[in-house]
Amino acid sequence: MLKLIVPAAALLTASALPALALDVTKTATIPASPEAVWKTIGSFCDIQNWHPAVEKCVLAEGGKPQRTLSLKGGGTLVEEQKARDEGGMSYTYTILDGPLPVANYVSTLTVTKEGSGAQAGSKVTWRGSFEAKGAPDAKAQEVIGGIYEAGLKGIAEKTR
Repeated sequence: MLKLIVPAAALLTASALPALALDVTKTATIPASPEAVWKTIGSFCDIQNWHPAVEKCVLAEGGKPQRTLSLKGGGTLVEEQKARDEGGMSYTYTILDGPLPVANYVSTLTVTKEGSGAQAGSKVTWRGSFEAKGAPDAKAQEVIGGIYEAGLKGIAEKTR
């Protein structure tokens, strides 16, 4: 009898725990100064200029800046900037509403110096933490990873 109670109790405990956050991190090395890269991406609505999936960005200022992204092919995302570090060349934002298969999404975009001397460039890191919503964990990670990769490619193309 005890052999049946212990696994059942473990199963009930595990199902009561909150979902564990998933993480996705993508990076790109860009042959331009961090200042040049930050000038391309640093403003919260600049994403419309470098991400190939974003058709338009509308910024709403109030408390914390919010952007509404109109996506090519339809759909919108509403995101809110949570933190900004001009000196550290980074900002953190969350998704408030949109069609992506994620919940409790928090992401940070950061630019740092990469290399030294004449070979110096920039490293752009896009990191996100979230829970899958309406899709398996692997699919949610694949979707976010694809968004990050396309965006990093767009940043590299716009900064050349």
